[in-house]
Amino acid sequence: MSEANLNELEPASHGEEANPGWIGFLGRALGPIVFLLILWAPPPVGLAPAAQRLLAVTLWMAIWWVTQAVPIAATSLLPLALFPLLGIQSAKTVSQSYLGDSSFLYLGGFIIALGIERWGLHRRLALLTVNATGTTPRHIVLGFMLATFGLSMWISNTATTLLMLPIALALLKSLEEIPVAADSNAPGLATDPHFAHLALALTLGIAYAASIGGLATLVGTPTNLAFIDIWNRSFPDQPAISASQWMLTWTPFGFVFLLCAWWILVFGMQTPAGFERFDRSYFRKQLRELGPMRFAEWVMLTLFIATALLWLLRTDFTFGDWVLVRGWGGTMARWLEGLGVPAGKSNEYISDATVAMAVASLMFVVPVSRTNRGQVRYLMDWETTSRIPWGILLLFGGGFAIAGAFESTKLSEWVGSVFRHVAEGQPTWVLVTAVCTLLTFLTEFTSNVATVNTVLPIIAAASVALGVDPRLLMIPATVSASCAFMLPIGTPPNAIVFGTGRIKMVQMAGYGLILNVLGVILAVTAVYVLMIPQLGIQVP
Repeated sequence: MSEANLNELEPASHGEEANPGWIGFLGRALGPIVFLLILWAPPPVGLAPAAQRLLAVTLWMAIWWVTQAVPIAATSLLPLALFPLLGIQSAKTVSQSYLGDSSFLYLGGFIIALGIERWGLHRRLALLTVNATGTTPRHIVLGFMLATFGLSMWISNTATTLLMLPIALALLKSLEEIPVAADSNAPGLATDPHFAHLALALTLGIAYAASIGGLATLVGTPTNLAFIDIWNRSFPDQPAISASQWMLTWTPFGFVFLLCAWWILVFGMQTPAGFERFDRSYFRKQLRELGPMRFAEWVMLTLFIATALLWLLRTDFTFGDWVLVRGWGGTMARWLEGLGVPAGKSNEYISDATVAMAVASLMFVVPVSRTNRGQVRYLMDWETTSRIPWGILLLFGGGFAIAGAFESTKLSEWVGSVFRHVAEGQPTWVLVTAVCTLLTFLTEFTSNVATVNTVLPIIAAASVALGVDPRLLMIPATVSASCAFMLPIGTPPNAIVFGTGRIKMVQMAGYGLILNVLGVILAVTAVYVLMIPQLGIQVP
């Protein structure tokens, strides 16, 4: 795939394009029809009228989100119009949902990602990683997956895939031209069937590593940020989930999952004939062509590392009752209290979004070079930020609006009571497994963020009704929403690599099904082995 082809994929990868096919046409009609049917239906016992109207709007949005009948960001605007008109929430209340703390965390993180790309730092990091892991076919796949995993932990899964895929495709193009024999007239590796396995594993591995890396940190994917916002809104009196707490459970899970995915992709892989002619010199040549690190790259790398450390160490790095590293948040709390902030409230003033926006703002004032005309170039400019997928912020807002209305209309409590009657008496591990399985396969057909925003308020209410710690079901549900590996429509990284033409649908579905099932098993294991003792959750 050429660079132009990649750029053509980018708008769709952000989920902003409508489906022009018959599914989109059906969705456009079905959404309003279902809305009207529920609106006019007799209310179930115990369901308030406002909650019934909210249910009608939610299903309308869910149908449009699933079918992409209209652009996803446009669907996310419906609460701004329908909630006030139907008496669900005031215009002031619903509009405040669209620019929450999580939205600015995503915005700041994406600006940092654009800075990494703008100065070419991503290519250098990727080449260094692959050069370090080895140049056999299996090691090449592992190297690219590790590099993708590492980048995706901190920046958008979609952006990471779009950054890594051109490097992989350039590598495959170079390999295809290597003769399979010493004779320079011999056919290239492209004719070797074993090379097709390498190309499949490399491209598919990038997509899978991007999704797995995203779930390993709070800022790695929008679904994790959506969970944090829903958790804070639904349980304001409960402790917030910090970046360090999340990583202590889900980074080890992600790393194990990554190694398992790599092994599955390279299982049975054989070395193409003549491949021994390819060695580390290729990567070293690419690194030499990049030249020494420029001042801008050093500054960007420094800020990138500083941001990661500030996120990690904002709160105490704990495991259960053990404090491994004291966070800087406590020092800030004392500083704020000295400025007059009430004791106990200072932790509400600083968040991970504060760090992201502080670093992003700093990038606009740090000079790193000059143009030929002597004009100062800063680490970031506003023209570059025009590439931010602003529609994702609207998608956040639409989901947060639904989550907030679920609480204010008591719809979540009603749904939770229904779920409680169905799930009552089931062992906790059965509930966790069922939730992970449901979210894993549901998100193959729906937007990850939209699914989390729709389902988590229901799970939260059901957990309370069942007497289960909400984190025990909400967190694995959030993680499972990032584990869509079977279909191109399941997640943007899948769609991007599928567009290379090197992957057949049956191949993606086959590998993806194995990883979907494996993801459920590993997620449930991580919950019981890591998350429960780390967060001190009491299991009934």
